[in-house]
Amino acid sequence: MAVTVREDNVNTDLLLPEHVPGHVAIIMDGNGRWAKQRGLPRTEGHRQGTENLRRILRAAVEFGIPILTIYAFSTENWKRPRAEIQVLMSILEMVIDRELDELNRQGVQLRHIGELDGIPAALQKKIHEAKEKTKHNTKLILNVAFNYGGRDEIIRAVRQIVRDGIPADQIDEALISSYMYTSPLPDPDLIIRTSGEIRLSNFLVWQGTYAEYYFTPVYWPDFDREELLKALIEYSHRTRRFGKTEEQLDQS
Repeated sequence: MAVTVREDNVNTDLLLPEHVPGHVAIIMDGNGRWAKQRGLPRTEGHRQGTENLRRILRAAVEFGIPILTIYAFSTENWKRPRAEIQVLMSILEMVIDRELDELNRQGVQLRHIGELDGIPAALQKKIHEAKEKTKHNTKLILNVAFNYGGRDEIIRAVRQIVRDGIPADQIDEALISSYMYTSPLPDPDLIIRTSGEIRLSNFLVWQGTYAEYYFTPVYWPDFDREELLKALIEYSHRTRRFGKTEEQLDQS
């Protein structure tokens, strides 16, 4: 599949790799800095970032990515100014109101990963309704990490294992994975972070152990279809060893 990318008015043909990752996760970073560069309030950056999500969802479906996980609001984001938090909450509510029917028609299954505690009751209700309405869709699974933290997720999982009375000698990686928010989905193959920051920021700490990472200086509102394609091409050039040597991979 050929995709034309325009850079400085020059057309460059990029080919979608034969094999795309089954699970892509994105840390959507840089909304505030995108707005600051343009002399706009940070809230406008968040709104533009939300608009961009629609484009990336279309591209993910087009490229045949079956699972997409997005980092929308972390447990640490509660430290931000109250006005900004309220805007982020209202944006998610607006997205559900405005986009749910279209996402459902496109075959997108919406899932929430993270805690609902602290989220306004009206928004909690809409999250539940969105999950219920789209639960049978199979075109694309969209995990929305909202009020999510990787360490918090692991703590929650361990506490639940203890409550379930599982003996210590029965606890292994597979068991802990089954208690993660993303279960029973596979772990991410590729984790993308926009805006030039090179860190995970408490995102998918358990699940991302063997993921490939792609960092780009492009701010999230400008991370378009072509930028996603570049990430997929870069991923296709990686060799995933999972702790093995290249010789072992060649033999297998």
